[in-house]
Formats: sequence, C-alpha cells, structure tokens
Amino acid sequence: MLSNNWFIYIVKCADDTLYTGIAKDVERRIAQHNEGKLGAKYTKVRRPVVEVYREPAADRSSASKREYQIKQLSKAQKLALVATYQKN
Repeated sequence: MLSNNWFIYIVKCADDTLYTGIAKDVERRIAQHNEGKLGAKYTKVRRPVVEVYREPAADRSSASKREYQIKQLSKAQKLALVATYQKN
C-alpha cells in the first residue's frame, strides 16, 4: 500500500511540449500550473497544460528518482510511456 500517495505526472503543454513533475495532489498541482503563480516557470508561458500521464510512488524520494528517470527520456520515449498509460 502506498503510504504517502505521491505521484509522478506528465502534462502536455499548449505548445506540444511535455513537462514532468511530482505531487501529492495532482489535480491541485495542474490547477496551479494553469492558474496560479505557483506553477512551474516552464509551464507559465505554455498554458494551458493537460495531464497525460500519472504514476504512483511510495514516497517523495522514490517519486523524485522516477521523475529524474523520466526526464532523461527522449520525447519519443516519453510519448511511448504516455501511450501505454492512455491504453489503461
């Protein structure tokens, strides 16, 4: 069972780029990306963003490690990951 409910997420930005992040409350975080001053600098100029991928993690540390792994992937590899998620 996941104790802290951390998630790794990928959003698709308005310019078709992908942004990867971690959060406990993904819906709130995406709202921040789209509306507030608390969104990432990268997404502020690429609004709106839409969630295209979400993966659970056991804790913040494992979420951060997985986020780093995903960020090292090419865009094609990220899109393949997103495609497998959307089939589920």
